[in-house]
Amino acid sequence: MPLIDLHTHTKPLSHDSFLAPDDLVDAARRSGLDGVCLTEHDFFWDHATAAELGKRHDFLVIPGVEVNTEFGHILVFGLDRFVFGMHRLRELTPLVRGAGGAMVFAHPYRRQLPFELKHAGDWTDALTRAMANEAHDHVDAIEAYNGRGTGRENDFSEEIRLRAELPGTAGSDSHQASDVGACATEFEREITGLADLIAELKAGRCRPVVMRTP
Repeated sequence: MPLIDLHTHTKPLSHDSFLAPDDLVDAARRSGLDGVCLTEHDFFWDHATAAELGKRHDFLVIPGVEVNTEFGHILVFGLDRFVFGMHRLRELTPLVRGAGGAMVFAHPYRRQLPFELKHAGDWTDALTRAMANEAHDHVDAIEAYNGRGTGRENDFSEEIRLRAELPGTAGSDSHQASDVGACATEFEREITGLADLIAELKAGRCRPVVMRTP
C-alpha cells in the first residue's frame, strides 16, 4: 500500500520554505515514501514542471496547492491555477468540485485550539467551537496528523475528524529536509498520479500513518 506525503512546501514558491524540490524528493525516498504532493502556499506548480521533477528522480510527484481561506488552510488537488476569490471557501468549493478535484482540511487545530489549552486542560468547549467550523462541510478528508504539530494538537485534530466522520490523512508540512518522513498518508490502492489520488481521497480509502514522533 503506497505511502504519500500529501503536504509539503519547497523554495522559492513557498516563501517560508528552506527545502529545494530535488532535496524534498531525495529525502522522501530515503524515508521510505512512495510519493510526495507539492502544496505551496497559494501558488500552483505547473503540472508539466512537476511531472519533469518526478521523471528526473523516477519518483511519484503530484501537484496540489494549500489555499488560505477564512475557515482555515485547505489542501486542494485538481486545480492548476489561481482564480480570484478562491480564498473564500464558498467560492473555492465549486471550483474544485467542477474540476473533479478533492479537498483536505489541513492542520485543523490551528485557530481552533486556544493557546492555554495547547499543553493541558479540558478542551470540550474548544472542540464544540471547532466543530462549528464550516470547513468540515466542504472537504473530503481531514489532516489528522501534521508533522509540525505537537502530539496534543494532532490529538485535537483527530478528535475533530472523528466527530466530523471524515477520512483522515497525514502530511509532514515540510519546510526543511528534517521535516520529511515524519508522517504520510497510506492508500489502499495503487496511486500512479493525480487522478488516482483524487479518486482515493474522495472514496476515503486512506489513513494517516505516523512514521516518526517528535
